[in-house]
Amino acid sequence: METHGETGLLECRLCMEDLVKMQNLFLPAGSSLGREEFMERACVAVGRGTREEYGQLFDSVDVSREDRLDWTRLTTFLLLKLCEQDEQARAATVPRWRAPRPLPSPHREPVQGVALLRSSPSRFVSLSKDGVLGVWSDELGLLKSLRLTNESVKPKDLWATAMVVLPNVHKVAVAFTSKEICFYDLLSKQEFSCQYKLQGLRHTPIALDYWYNPQDPDQAVLSLGDVGGKVTVVCFRTAQIALFERPSVSVEQEATVVIQWAELAEGQHRCCYTSAHIAHGHSWVRKVRFLGPLEAVVSCSWSGQGSLVLAWRETEGSPLRVTQFNTHTGISDLDYHPTLNLIATAGLNQHVYLWNPYVTSKPVGILRGHMSSVLAVRFILGKRQLLSFSKDKVLRLWDVSSQLCVQRVAGIFPKTQECQTLLFLHEEHSRLLLSFNSQLLLLEAKTEPGQRLTSHESPVTCVLYNSLFRQAISSDTCSTITCWLMDTGQKVKQFTRCHGDAEISTMALDGTQTRLFTAGTDGLVKIWDFNGHCHHRLNAGRDQAAEISQVLVLKRTVLVLGWERIITVFRPGRFSKFFVQPSEWTGGVQHRDDVLCAAFRPPQTLVTGSYDGEIIVWNNSTENALRKLRADGQQSVRSKSDWALLKVDQSAAADHGQSPATSGSSLPPAGQDGPEECQAITRLFFLERQKGVITAGGADLVSCGMSGLVRFWNTAHCILVAEFVAHKRSGSIILTVDGSGRYLVTADVHGGMKVWDLQDYCLQSSDGVLRRAPTLLSSLRPHTDCVTHLETCVHGDQLFLLSTSTDYTVALTYLPGHCVGIFGQEEHWRLGGTDCTPPMEVQDGELAEGEMAESPLTPQGSQGHHSDQGSASQHSAPSAEDTTLAEEKDHSQELWETSVAVESRRVPGRGSEPRHGLKEAERRPHANNRSSASAGPFSELTLGELQSVQGLDKPDFVANPHLYFGRMWDSTTPTPPPPPLSPPKETTLKASFDERSLFPKEVLQRVEGSGLLGRSQVARGGKRTAGQGHGRKFKPSFTGTFKTK
Repeated sequence: METHGETGLLECRLCMEDLVKMQNLFLPAGSSLGREEFMERACVAVGRGTREEYGQLFDSVDVSREDRLDWTRLTTFLLLKLCEQDEQARAATVPRWRAPRPLPSPHREPVQGVALLRSSPSRFVSLSKDGVLGVWSDELGLLKSLRLTNESVKPKDLWATAMVVLPNVHKVAVAFTSKEICFYDLLSKQEFSCQYKLQGLRHTPIALDYWYNPQDPDQAVLSLGDVGGKVTVVCFRTAQIALFERPSVSVEQEATVVIQWAELAEGQHRCCYTSAHIAHGHSWVRKVRFLGPLEAVVSCSWSGQGSLVLAWRETEGSPLRVTQFNTHTGISDLDYHPTLNLIATAGLNQHVYLWNPYVTSKPVGILRGHMSSVLAVRFILGKRQLLSFSKDKVLRLWDVSSQLCVQRVAGIFPKTQECQTLLFLHEEHSRLLLSFNSQLLLLEAKTEPGQRLTSHESPVTCVLYNSLFRQAISSDTCSTITCWLMDTGQKVKQFTRCHGDAEISTMALDGTQTRLFTAGTDGLVKIWDFNGHCHHRLNAGRDQAAEISQVLVLKRTVLVLGWERIITVFRPGRFSKFFVQPSEWTGGVQHRDDVLCAAFRPPQTLVTGSYDGEIIVWNNSTENALRKLRADGQQSVRSKSDWALLKVDQSAAADHGQSPATSGSSLPPAGQDGPEECQAITRLFFLERQKGVITAGGADLVSCGMSGLVRFWNTAHCILVAEFVAHKRSGSIILTVDGSGRYLVTADVHGGMKVWDLQDYCLQSSDGVLRRAPTLLSSLRPHTDCVTHLETCVHGDQLFLLSTSTDYTVALTYLPGHCVGIFGQEEHWRLGGTDCTPPMEVQDGELAEGEMAESPLTPQGSQGHHSDQGSASQHSAPSAEDTTLAEEKDHSQELWETSVAVESRRVPGRGSEPRHGLKEAERRPHANNRSSASAGPFSELTLGELQSVQGLDKPDFVANPHLYFGRMWDSTTPTPPPPPLSPPKETTLKASFDERSLFPKEVLQRVEGSGLLGRSQVARGGKRTAGQGHGRKFKPSFTGTFKTK
């Protein structure tokens, strides 16, 4: 993916002054120039560009090859060319959504409709199934709520099915299950009073749409679809005067006018007429839409055949001319783009179809990428883009011209199994309102800046560091993998469509750094080499789409998690086939919600975090759950019976008005209202601490989640040691820890990152839960949007941080601060060059939020840094990588030799566990400090450096050799005597093969007595061959002669 830069076309580089100079070439008015004359004069007059470029411009304008060019033709071409480029730039612009904001909904039942009232000021209205109408301000603040009334039914039996706004007559039409449509007046003295009631319909209307002619507002059409499969249009002739005729003068002006449907169908009302069709059969009509430019109404249903019908309105009073599209699956929603003349449909078969109204045989485009049924579609008219939302709560943005997905948003929507979802787009203010049953969620796009630097062409989801190739590896939502040089930031290799149309959500490397694991939203985990060859496909989702949040590659297992309560495990010993099925996790289901992240500490400790905030500690060898960690105090649960007893104890405590014992109350969630919105665990990391710290109650595990909280745990004692808010009013955050355990890096959804010092933090237990935050080293913002992944790495002698974001960038940063650059930028950096001066270290100090150190920062392990504070970090326990390498001596034949953890972009995000320290010197065993193994028979041994020896007392015979060796010492060094001469070879051979010494006497006598063999033959045959045992009778096997030399 190339970095965006200024285009090289000449017409795009010309400014207003250049155009004025070029206009003077065509004076007097009406004169024209030939090709050679235009090239020569324009190049001299403008002073920008070459003669060849002006020749290309001349050829682009002179398409008819007249060999003459005037000012009118040139300006027409420039205007059309620049307008086309502006339109393409707008279409390529992808909205950068802010963090989702839940609205304080007044509804308790599912929302049936959301609409905009174009008044002054503008208002939004929402209607729920129980008839509650919410009125919202232009900034979507709730102004008031009221309950609609219908005299035909009791309030408790009221059930609203659909709502539509009639903007040209200031009314709102609402359909009810009582087979009525009520028209409420927005300008009446009594608020939302019912002015007209249309009753007597044969079936309940569940879909409404309204259109009016902007040039003639009296011409309007009300379209409705019912549960009987009927589509009806009510065409108004004088909508602004009156929708329907009043029955008599005696009726009060404020009274509700009741209109019978039979009267309307018979044409007794001269101000309107009706037309209908029943092409959907008996299937419910899910959506109707009147297409003004086509004078037709389009409708859809869930039926397999005839699910999309276009009915043309011809002359007044004539029936609708019906056209059925050739569809083979049901349709849940549709939308129309008048400029492109396209109908978009949301299919139940996971596809979005684009139809030309005049071509019914097949769609003109199929948008593939969703993994479940599509619920809603909406066109963005100004950008020629399409939004679609699926049942698995994934929002996709499509470029209609290329029919490609340019953005995917997932993991930020409410976690509900079954819900009724509506999609409302307010394009003027770039707002997207989604309803999930009774809950309303607002997505608002950020203001688009000018041209910006990018690393990918879509949001980046993950980044890894390959120490073998010294490269950074990144992935994006378009299923593209890109390899970058760490030393310069250049792109060296790229693989496209690795998972087809599915997004790559996370990646991992194996211990050899030669195999790359990629996980897609299609539920597959693929194993690649760096030549682009796929070796295996792991069926993690079991042939279903799955939101994989993390892949954890261990020595003998590959763990995949993110979309269900159980851990999906693959055993590399069974990778004999290309398509691999998952094995059984013997630990069973222990989590009560989806498992989102995990971390591993050799030799066998595994922790997993779930959506409900629960952390479980496992023995990875036996796959048994050991204990559970929760901020509310629930801890060890080893079996189902223990779990049942714990629930009984909690119930009994609740009955007596007592709360369960906790290690400390949690902080209030930042920016959230309810506890359910802030409990998800998005990252888990083990801290490299000495065993004495863990025994003393210090923290060895760090986690973060949806509420901006960072928590520190002691897994041995099952206690919460500390917690603090890292990013206020940020919602979901992610974090990472370097291999030495000193630096903690946190990032938020706004692109901000903070680096914290953990060197002296949570080394021992305290009274209650520590609420003090560690020392903040730096606060920086290398990205402009949500940070999706963090990864620390050691490259050369420096500690770096890799980060990715939904703003399409991959950034490289020194730790604990100082951004190096963006991968893919035009100006390359040189990490290993002579012009790359390492940044200076700053003193640790507390920085205010948003403050950045003035001088550049460098990692603690850089050359020349020998402060006392840094020495403590150097004397840390051996890293997880060293422990794993020590174990590999006995398992050199194993393919999976190290454990690597990798996380994804999804919010709530995924966990990672780096295996790098700062330097090799910092991972040495050290004096005066214990460095124990975490478990095993030698866990109590002290591994330390030997004490230095001050001096040695030499023996007296070494100090005074003349007293012991006498004349030998005084004389010269004696020459050692020559070795004795060896006997001749013939003598040696004869002695070695003397038959009298080799064979028993009885054997020799028996052979000599037979006279068959000579002595030399006996000596040759008497030699045992391989495989003859000592208890077997000797028998000569061949008759060759042995001759001595």
